[in-house]
Amino acid sequence: MKLTSKTTLALAAFLTLIATTMAPAQSSRKSTKADVDRWMKELSNWGRWGKEDQLGAYNLITPAKRKEAAALVKEGVSVSLARDVEKVAGPDNNNPFKHTVEDAGAYANEYYLDSYAVNYHGFAHTHMDSLCHMFHDGLMYNGFSTKELNKTGAQKLAITGFKNGILTRAILMDIPKLKGVPFLAAGTAIYPEDLDAWEKKTGVKVRAGDVVLIYTGRWAARKKNGAWEISKKAAGLHATCAKWLKQRDVAILGSDGASDVLPSQVDGVTQPIHQLVLIAMGMPILDNLDMESLSATAAKYNRYEFMLSASPLAVAGGTGSPLNPIATF
Repeated sequence: MKLTSKTTLALAAFLTLIATTMAPAQSSRKSTKADVDRWMKELSNWGRWGKEDQLGAYNLITPAKRKEAAALVKEGVSVSLARDVEKVAGPDNNNPFKHTVEDAGAYANEYYLDSYAVNYHGFAHTHMDSLCHMFHDGLMYNGFSTKELNKTGAQKLAITGFKNGILTRAILMDIPKLKGVPFLAAGTAIYPEDLDAWEKKTGVKVRAGDVVLIYTGRWAARKKNGAWEISKKAAGLHATCAKWLKQRDVAILGSDGASDVLPSQVDGVTQPIHQLVLIAMGMPILDNLDMESLSATAAKYNRYEFMLSASPLAVAGGTGSPLNPIATF
């Protein structure tokens, strides 16, 4: 049978449709523990800033980078990325924030006093992971031994290394907006091609020393559907995004969850992004950010780059800290 040009084009379109339909879904993509082990070496920043370095990718936030960030302030509008503290236990909050208030005894007519207590690591409270938070095969970032860490605190890589604060350019990557949905379904993996697509859509390129903020709509989903056990199922970055972050020399990674997609899609590695980012690259992580107002403000001004500032508590030996990051447009 002789095919006309129209028939040929129609056939080609049909075959493309069939191939697309039969192609494996992104959610089925897998990496292996061997891949992660290889990336631990390939993506390593160990020794890059000296064998005694304890700041890792934070070194990329230079004085010039801070001045660049300050120049991004145009509207003078600031937005907090901190979640109001969660005082009630739930499926995503095993350690509620404890807040007690009492009068000041002899000064009861003049003052009230309160006390705070929080186990902030986990999936509820906005916090920063320092580089001593995670280790692999007995080693932390830059080869420091876990012998430097005990119940009295961390002797290396503690949060006090960052007490001068964060001030740099930040990029919001609004993945639900990219996908045309209000929020990502729990367990949705974000791939490097999604990050590329967001750069293309907005025209905003990630550069060395930036903070990259991954918005999944976690809190919007929680508001609509109620809390769930996010430690078992959450939208987030697939392990293959680690190479993307390293290629762009990202300084700090943040998200409205824990950055990793859960389940991780890597057999034998629960949180490969955490492992590769904290240990191999020395890149601090900001967890459980509330980016609902940030997403709305960025859309209002059609601006997805802005100045980000944040200051962890100066706790000697701390593996991290609660904090209140501020985006300023």
